[in-house]
Amino acid sequence: MGAVPVSPAPPAGAPRFDLPEIDAFTRPYWDAAAEGRLLIRRCADCGRAHHYPREFCPYCWSEDVIWEEASGAATLYTWSVVHRNDLPPFGARVPYTAAVVDLAEGPRMMTELIEAPASGPRVGMRLRVAFRTADAAEGDAPAVPVFRPLLA
Repeated sequence: MGAVPVSPAPPAGAPRFDLPEIDAFTRPYWDAAAEGRLLIRRCADCGRAHHYPREFCPYCWSEDVIWEEASGAATLYTWSVVHRNDLPPFGARVPYTAAVVDLAEGPRMMTELIEAPASGPRVGMRLRVAFRTADAAEGDAPAVPVFRPLLA
């Protein structure tokens, strides 16, 4: 099996597939991310936290749901190393580790694992949130939560 070619960086003005649609409801989430804080939603009726942000509780359907700052602690549930992705700008980032983590507050979250140890990721690995910020080439992209292993 040979080397997998890396897709080039997308040309300026090309469509991007990594940018969220920020609206009035999700604005607090993205503003907090820009400040290095991870927000989740918690239901005032049943008490359960959830992620991704929704305007209602996915467990009891209550609309009495508020923003809450998460601790940023998580454990690795599963992962996959992506070696090829032709959607801009992911091709320029391969290989990368797509991951699902269990937040300390309970919700499960899709994300990216960064700075994995040379021995590789392992289920149950303790993680801490970090935020990928846009570089000059990416323009006005929002900060995105990613996770890195905690040092032992």
